[in-house]
This record gives sequence, structure tokens and C-alpha cells, in this order.
Amino acid sequence: MLAEQVIETWKINHRVNDMLLDHISPEGMRSTLSTRGGRDVARQFAHLHNVRLSWLEVCAKDLAKGLEKLDAKISPSKAVLKQHLAASTDAIAALLERGVSAGGIVKNFKPGVVPMLGYLIAHEGHHRGSILLTLKQRGHKVSTEIQFGIWDWAKL
Repeated sequence: MLAEQVIETWKINHRVNDMLLDHISPEGMRSTLSTRGGRDVARQFAHLHNVRLSWLEVCAKDLAKGLEKLDAKISPSKAVLKQHLAASTDAIAALLERGVSAGGIVKNFKPGVVPMLGYLIAHEGHHRGSILLTLKQRGHKVSTEIQFGIWDWAKL
């Protein structure tokens, strides 16, 4: 039961990212608040994927095989982001499932599997907040339905 809840929690997090990504305009994807070349919205989503891969390399290299990091200097398309985020979601789900099966132990992540899940979701939530702020400040605000919808985990 715990394994299913951990995996489902991670997959809901992915569906939140997907929902948000689906409702950002092309102009919004290129938006940034940085004045010094910081990440635009597309590259923030790419960063989520790349951080997942970094943890896979540290905790379970075998699960990272076949996955590629996205170039941090290039703003990928939505299609590329969706493909890569789906693949890294599945790989992290496998890592979390492995950790639950091992009694909560995740190689090279001392706090354990549930804290790892918390860390990953907190990190991605931070970037979703940054993305939403960027979109709002740059005039590409997503609908109120989506703003509240990403919090309705019971329906996701």
C-alpha cells in the first residue's frame, strides 16, 4: 500500500507539471524575469528533468540509462519537454519503488525514500511557482482554472 501511495504521489506531481505545461502559450514558454540570461519558462521545465537525471546518476545509474539531459542553454519545445519529463518521471518512479522495497533506503540519499519524494516535489513546486510568477509578470498568466487546478490533487 505504501509503495502505491508513494508512486501515485510522484505521478500526480508529474500530471501537475503536464497540466501547467499544456496551458502555457508559446510566448509564455520563452518568458523570463531574468535580465542576465537566466532560464526562461521552457528551460525551467528542462531543469526539472535534468535534476531528476542528476539524482538518478547518483542513486541508480541503471535507471538513468537511455535518458538524456537537455541542453541548459537551449529552450526545448513542449513536445520535447513532455517526452523527456515523462521518461524521467517513470525512471524516478522506479527509483522510489525500489526504495520502498528496500525498506525506505535509497542509495546515496541518506534520509530515505519518503524524504527523497518530498525533496523532489518541493524542488519542482518551487519551480512551478517561479514559472507562474514569470508568466504573470510577463503578461502570459494561465487561467484561474489552471492556477487552482494544479492544487486539486484529488482530481489529478
